[in-house]
Amino acid sequence: MTSIDPSHIASCAQLAMLLEVSATPKPGNIDRDHNYTDTRFEHFLASAVGVYPVLEKATHSKSGVGALIREAVIESGRWQKGGNTHFGAFILLIPLVMAAGRCEDRTCLKTQVQKVARETTVEDAVEFYRAFSAAKVNVKPVDDLSLGDIASFDKIKEQGLTLFNLMEISGSYDMIAEEWTNGFQKTFGCAASIQNKIKEHGINDAVVLTFMELLSNYKDTFIQTKFDDKKAEEVSMRSKSILQKGHIDEIKGEIHAFDEQLLKEGINPGSTADIIIAGLFVSFFEGMRF
Repeated sequence: MTSIDPSHIASCAQLAMLLEVSATPKPGNIDRDHNYTDTRFEHFLASAVGVYPVLEKATHSKSGVGALIREAVIESGRWQKGGNTHFGAFILLIPLVMAAGRCEDRTCLKTQVQKVARETTVEDAVEFYRAFSAAKVNVKPVDDLSLGDIASFDKIKEQGLTLFNLMEISGSYDMIAEEWTNGFQKTFGCAASIQNKIKEHGINDAVVLTFMELLSNYKDTFIQTKFDDKKAEEVSMRSKSILQKGHIDEIKGEIHAFDEQLLKEGINPGSTADIIIAGLFVSFFEGMRF
């Protein structure tokens, strides 16, 4: 039985969601200074607050990752009308929160989350597909096991595919799925980056700099799906170019300009933001304060 209060774990996840959307400027994404036409900053706040009961439930759960992700999506939608705000974040947060609920201290999270991922079932895979329908997420078209094809349910059951198996299949082109198969490598790297930066830069700029680093090192899946691989590569190269020019105080103007450019073009690195949320959760669970 965990010696860490479940409400504390859920609060770490909730705070991570709130601080990610509050950090500014995160080029192309909604923050406290920018909204989209149909989705606003306030929708993200409502989602983060409304989903708390599901997060706390996850700390007690030994199984049912897929159902919990779907439940989080549904609960998020009950509190706001801005559409999909946190689906990718839930795919990362739910197994992390479940893993934290298994921990007796703050040092075993990485080991436990890998166990949670690998212990998933066929039912988790089916529930995950149902969650996509509830979230109305744009996905990369594929020939087999399409998220928009109801026949995929039967194929999953016939082939005995677990949720971890599905992540293995899509991990080559989806950075969120890849987290499941590589031990949440980007997530824990993100956490380390934020923790290393927070003393000098404060929480906002630590998040912004880490966001820019992630964007420069990895092509964002959301951009690849909405546009193409070339556009995602262009965004990554632009991020890298800005970071190479100096200290945050010296490049903040360029980050703002980059932000305005991406917003104008409708380019939003949503997958990168999801990993920031997961990294913030890890940081808070490990004891980071600001």
